[in-house]
Amino acid sequence: MVGIALLTAAISSCSEDTSNLGYSLTSDVDRFSIETDTFDITTRSIAAGAVLSRNAYSYLGRIKDPETNTYIKCDYTTQFSLLESEADGLFRKSETIVSRDENGLPIVDSCYVHIMINSYQGDSLAAMKLSLMELDTPMKSTDAIYTDFNPESAGIVRTGNGAVKSDKVYSASDLTLSDSVRNIYRSGSYYAYIKVPLNKEYIDRDGNKYNNYGTYIMRKYYESPSLFKNFNTFIRNICPGFYVKSEDGQGLIIEVAFTQINMYYRYKSDETTLGATCTLNSTDEVLKATHVSYDQSGIDKLVANDTCTYLKTPAGIYTEVTLPIDDIKKGHENDTLTSAKVTFSRMRARNNASEVILEEPTSVLLIELDSLYNFFENNGSPDNLSAFLATYNSSQKTYSFNNLSSLVNRMYARKGKSVNWNKAVLIPVEVQTSTTSTTTTTSGIANEMNVNSIRLVGGTANRHAPIRMSVIYNVNK
Repeated sequence: MVGIALLTAAISSCSEDTSNLGYSLTSDVDRFSIETDTFDITTRSIAAGAVLSRNAYSYLGRIKDPETNTYIKCDYTTQFSLLESEADGLFRKSETIVSRDENGLPIVDSCYVHIMINSYQGDSLAAMKLSLMELDTPMKSTDAIYTDFNPESAGIVRTGNGAVKSDKVYSASDLTLSDSVRNIYRSGSYYAYIKVPLNKEYIDRDGNKYNNYGTYIMRKYYESPSLFKNFNTFIRNICPGFYVKSEDGQGLIIEVAFTQINMYYRYKSDETTLGATCTLNSTDEVLKATHVSYDQSGIDKLVANDTCTYLKTPAGIYTEVTLPIDDIKKGHENDTLTSAKVTFSRMRARNNASEVILEEPTSVLLIELDSLYNFFENNGSPDNLSAFLATYNSSQKTYSFNNLSSLVNRMYARKGKSVNWNKAVLIPVEVQTSTTSTTTTTSGIANEMNVNSIRLVGGTANRHAPIRMSVIYNVNK
């Protein structure tokens, strides 16, 4: 009887309403139908103007842009790092220094600035001339420094009797070196560098004279060690930094990995005289700013060409992208936009010189136009919500953004809140990465400063197939 009762209960429990059984056994996705569509996108070139100069590298030199037939010139300003942990051992103890002046005070035998070359664009044998100048006051770490910042015009370069000003003629490939040494530099095992001497008499702001700039640093270290306790006291009181200016020559721009002050001296240890070097580096933690000069009229002529658009650096053109947000959302206000893809295609350069000299930007950022400046000033990163990164496909000659659905939704939500509510901008960028033993991650995004350029299909008078955004909806049944 018990078994019959249990069987009856089981049968009665299975006789409930089964009208929702299908939905209970399937996911929510099955309640939607899939629809696709394509929409035309409009683009135009816009002049970039000055951009935030916050890069891993600095740039120096002068080169002719074959697209504008005008010159691009780069100079840079740099500070030098001093960690608190390094301060106590910057120099050997004063009493051990072998080299002395006529008054018996310790001196540095020689001092040089080394400008370490990471790469270059143009003619490696082009004869160039630079001037190395001392800053009178440091750049402010709280300032957003743009590429139109000129330290001379800003009045922060020290002038007058005794100030550092050292000229140097250089090329990217130093023919005074042996073939074997140049081959080592070409291999990438070591940095090639430009060696700028600072061995003339130096007079500090208080009128004190030293045989060279390195001796000034050494003496201050022994006299006022508290001024070397950290980076901030060092740049405010001892070494505000240097301005490296491209003075003459054309056909070469070098990418500077970092800059060093090297001070060579001798000391005694157990009655043995030994050589030592004190080195100060321009690390990623200090301010470095590239100043870019160019002829704006050449840029304006390219911007006015409405049969294509440009991405051009460092003298600078972006591509503005107007997305058809209303058309995409029309009739689908309550549906889910699951995908929105767009591809930008390269056009051939206008002349052979451009093909040879100008490289395509490797990485480009697509970001809302209104967020452009805040993104870089706030150290933004691609989040695939409002900022998207794409890499140049050299075989397809394209930049592809595979899903901009979040950007479309954000713009739709901002409709009417800005005149640029449906506009984004395509920008060449330098992607900074950090690598561990297992992964490589993006650590920063900066404006691209190499001399790069690419023509893209687009413009208000586009003669090619239109740029289209392909979308996919999940339509609510």
